[in-house]
This record gives sequence, structure tokens and C-alpha cells, in this order.
Amino acid sequence: MGYESVKAFAGKGAKVILACRSIAKGEQAKNQILEIYPTADITVMGLDLMDLTSIRIFAEKINQSYTRLDVLLNNAGIMMGPYRLTKDGFENQIGTNHLGHFALTGLLLDLLKKTPKSRVVNVSSMAHKSGVMDFNNLLFEKGAGYSPMKAYGRSKLCNLLFTYELQRFFESKKIDCMAMAAHPGVSDTNLFNHAAPEWLLKIFRPLLLLMFQPADMGALPELRASVDPTAKGGDYFGPNGKNEIKGYPVLVKPKQTALDKSNARKLWEVSEKLTSVIYK
Repeated sequence: MGYESVKAFAGKGAKVILACRSIAKGEQAKNQILEIYPTADITVMGLDLMDLTSIRIFAEKINQSYTRLDVLLNNAGIMMGPYRLTKDGFENQIGTNHLGHFALTGLLLDLLKKTPKSRVVNVSSMAHKSGVMDFNNLLFEKGAGYSPMKAYGRSKLCNLLFTYELQRFFESKKIDCMAMAAHPGVSDTNLFNHAAPEWLLKIFRPLLLLMFQPADMGALPELRASVDPTAKGGDYFGPNGKNEIKGYPVLVKPKQTALDKSNARKLWEVSEKLTSVIYK
């Protein structure tokens, strides 16, 4: 969906920074888009959300090279992998899906402040509905209580808690920026690589494709959050089909747990402590 979003932005004349863990894959994606839109303005830059040092280096380059940032689309994600740690010792899914984006947003905050009507769009998931916050063991220390789905659901709940707390931060500081969220429904992307054994995925892939929507449709909610002139801070977009599995983007409602202000505030404080990125 990141690829589809970059393609959509570039096709409409936006200057796009394609942040990618693999520069080679980023350049490959850029070249594919240039075949469709030869005048596309795309810059590939290295960014590993599993590594706070990489995030700081990337943010420093952006802050030095650009004078505005209209949309920060926090789209990267991993799903349902085995228990592993990021380079900074965080559980992989929460470390990548939430803490990496939290640090990146904070380090680009000054640039967002300089850009009138700027937006931060965090990509969550329907899986947030299964997420449960446990601040006594937020990162499943040493694998305690870990399951791939439990960690993924928690990370996607974190995305929404962060979005709503970020919007409250913008409002309290009178910052002319909006925080929004989106989810892609169930889309055909490589996120499902760890959802089942490879042989099983191959067998059931034709059936799954009937249920899933293509990645370009899955990208529409995050694109709408990024550019809809009527969107408001705190809006959450998802597909309009049955159970929000697929369809065109509309405003949707999160599970009540995502609106818990106490948990949102606690997550913010813990995230600042873990990443050493302080929002001011």
C-alpha cells in the first residue's frame, strides 16, 4: 500500500520521499512508477523503523533538506511475525508499527509545525479491535505472554491511541496540523507472509484473493486521510463494504478501547521514555 500511495501522490504531481528500509527495493519501486509517470518527482531515502539511529539520521536529513512537510504518512508495518527484537530491544511489531512511527513523527515535528495545514496519517488495522494494552508488560519482555496476533493487535491499537493523543497535543499547543488514521480493510499485500505456512498460502491464495481487495483499493483510506479537504483532525477512514473488509473509503468508528484517554496518555509517556524523543 505504500507503493500504491507513492504512485498516487506522484501521479498527481506531488514531491514524494519514498522512505524504505531497502534502498534497492525503493529504487526498484521508483523506477516502476517512473514507467507510468515519467515526470514523477520521487526521492528514495533509507529508513529502518526498527532502528532509532536510522530514524534519527533520516529525520536529520529531511530537516536539513526540506522547508515543508505537508503529509507524513506513517504506513510501514509488519504483521504476525515470530517473537523478535528491534535493534533497540523492543518487541518487533510494537517497535516497528508504533514506536518507530512515534519517534519519526516527533523528530519531524518542527517541520510539520512550519507547514500550514500539515497532516500526520497513521495506518492502523481492524486488528486494533483485538488489541489489549498491558503497561506492566507492554513489549512482551523475553517473550512473556507473546503471540503474533496479540502483539500485532496491540501495535495497531497503539496506532489509534497515538493518533488521538497527537491530535489533542496539536490542539493544546495550537499547532496547525491534523492527526488522522486509516485502515485498509483486508488487502492483498505482503503483510500476510507470516499469517500461515507458505505452502498453505499458495493453496488458498486464489480463494483469499476473492475475499481480499487489491492493494490500490486498500491504499484509498490513507490517501483520503492525506488529501481530503473536508477531513478533520481525529478522523478515521476505512472501507465502506461489509465489516469494513473492502470498498471505498468512508469515516469509520474505532473500538471504544482506542478512545481511552488514560491509556493514550500513558502510552505517550512510555513512548517518549523508550525512544528518548520528547514532543515539545
